[in-house]
Amino acid sequence: MLLALRLILCSVLVACFGTAAALAQNFDTRAQAAYVLDQTTGTVLLEKNADEPLPPASMSKLMTIYMAFEAVADGRLGIGEKLPVSSFASSYGGSTMFLDTTDRVSVEDLLRGVIVLSGNDASAVLAEAIGGSEAEFARLMTERGKRMGLTNSTFVNSNGWPATGHRMSMRDLGILADRLISDFPTYYPLFAEQSFAFDGRAPANSNNRNPLLKLNIGADGLKTGHTQEAGYGLVGSAKQGDRRIIFVITGLNSEVERAEEAERIVNWAFRQFAQKDVVRAGSRIVEAEVWMGAQPTVGLTVEEDLSLLVPVLADDKLNAEVVYEGPLTAPITAGQTVGSLVITIEGLPETTVPLVASADVAEGGFETRLRVAAQVLMEKLNALRGADNPA
Repeated sequence: MLLALRLILCSVLVACFGTAAALAQNFDTRAQAAYVLDQTTGTVLLEKNADEPLPPASMSKLMTIYMAFEAVADGRLGIGEKLPVSSFASSYGGSTMFLDTTDRVSVEDLLRGVIVLSGNDASAVLAEAIGGSEAEFARLMTERGKRMGLTNSTFVNSNGWPATGHRMSMRDLGILADRLISDFPTYYPLFAEQSFAFDGRAPANSNNRNPLLKLNIGADGLKTGHTQEAGYGLVGSAKQGDRRIIFVITGLNSEVERAEEAERIVNWAFRQFAQKDVVRAGSRIVEAEVWMGAQPTVGLTVEEDLSLLVPVLADDKLNAEVVYEGPLTAPITAGQTVGSLVITIEGLPETTVPLVASADVAEGGFETRLRVAAQVLMEKLNALRGADNPA
């Protein structure tokens, strides 16, 4: 049967933490929608309308960048390959690299043009090179996004130019940022570049619009966005020590408000939460009963050292629950997953960690089977006696 044991695990924990004020719920952002992820531990710190499909503006260029990185990684594009600029691509207004149809531009410069300058024209050039046309590339973006788990994203163009049906959720943008950082560490430093003056053109417009890059708070990406419909938004990331956070905000009223809110979120995420060691691999959390085994019990433990993100104002208790189908049936192999440890800290998502057997347990021999048979027989006799003599 399913067994659930609620425990206070201070006897086996490196340190204990308990319920605190629901800090994530108390943080009030001015953004229309927001999503904050501690990438190091996978803990979601804040969700506000996070799954609502909204106009993403230039933040959707992150999908174009991801697909361009993939094309370079698998050899479909060369980083130094020079691509032609179509009249369609050069016709884009808004933020641009100021490209024209006489240009042939390297993939590396186009990537910088999209990342640093938010070039609508550069996005279209990459789209046409990969997909044949921007419309076909947008279809591929949507298809690739769904395979990545972007369940609330539909792309109509390569750059976030206002268009009916071009939508992304803040969670999807957070997932995409996580993948860009994790999948392409070689190219990710491009997002921290503060300026790029392509061919000396428009030097006054050569600065990265990310307002956090100059603040010395560990910010190193990713992408701003703004249209009248979407408001001001930012997909950002910052790293301090061993921790990295990713955040997405949208629907703000001005560049100043966007900058203030982004800095406030970064400071809150790093100052109000800390990563702490909870339990060491091999520490026995509980003894589980074994059916027909050479030993009557086996210890359950975690396979790897467990660290959790906790509010810094937490006290000294941790709510935990061990769940397994018991009794466990022999034979059992050391390291075999046999249950789970469910940890709850108020204001943060529930954490579930696999529990494994700490040792081998062989099947019992003749004496074990005889003992178990006798035990079962006695339980049945006691049950019959109870039925014959009702209270």
